[in-house]
Amino acid sequence: MTETAETERQLLIVEDDAAFARTLGKSFERRGYAVTQASNAEEVEALLQAHSPGYAVVDLKLNGEASGLACVQMLHRHNPKMLIVVLTGFASIATAVEAIKLGACHYLAKPSNTDDIEAAFGRATGTTEVELTNRSTSIKTLEWERIHETLAETGFNISETARRLGMHRRTLARKLGKQQVK
Repeated sequence: MTETAETERQLLIVEDDAAFARTLGKSFERRGYAVTQASNAEEVEALLQAHSPGYAVVDLKLNGEASGLACVQMLHRHNPKMLIVVLTGFASIATAVEAIKLGACHYLAKPSNTDDIEAAFGRATGTTEVELTNRSTSIKTLEWERIHETLAETGFNISETARRLGMHRRTLARKLGKQQVK
């Protein structure tokens, strides 16, 4: 097998939920991918010294105050042709836009399965056939998107984001901890 073919079938999963990462990894291995896993940006950086994956699945919210967007940026810098899908239980327009700007080819809300992710790798280019919805935006959604927009502006610094939004850091942390897409 050529080095290019080997790179194309290598998948990096960046996920802090070990059980989910293990399940997702086994599912991709059954489909012929060589899977490596990392749970934070430091592990990603170390893995990139020895591996050059062609695909990556990155969780948006990693343990602590870490952001998967920093991993997306690092992966894209390492290999601009890498197909990166961001998975999140904390979907917002602001983080979706930032993920794409930083190099992700797709952004999926959890729960997503292997079929969804592999389909996203196949839809790396945009399409004009996306269905437009006529759904109004709730105040909670607007607040959530404003929080994530500010988080992205501050490089995912919780304290600075709270200061800019005029709220206590703990209040912001609580909002971030409980807001999930169902």
